[in-house]
Amino acid sequence: MQKHSWRTTTAGILTAVAAIAAAAKALLDADPTTNPDWALVTTSLAAAWGLITARDNKVTSEDVGAK
Repeated sequence: MQKHSWRTTTAGILTAVAAIAAAAKALLDADPTTNPDWALVTTSLAAAWGLITARDNKVTSEDVGAK
């Protein structure tokens, strides 16, 4: 049974995509001296994971079968 909400899941997926895209852009640009900020990428991916697994305040425990 799904225990998270589409709102926070969507925000988490968008956060992960943005972090990966920023890192890819820094890695694949024409300047070999630019590098991704790996601490920022890691932090963003951790936040994305939290959002993906979170449940919105609008969703009750009964709605997701937690109670």
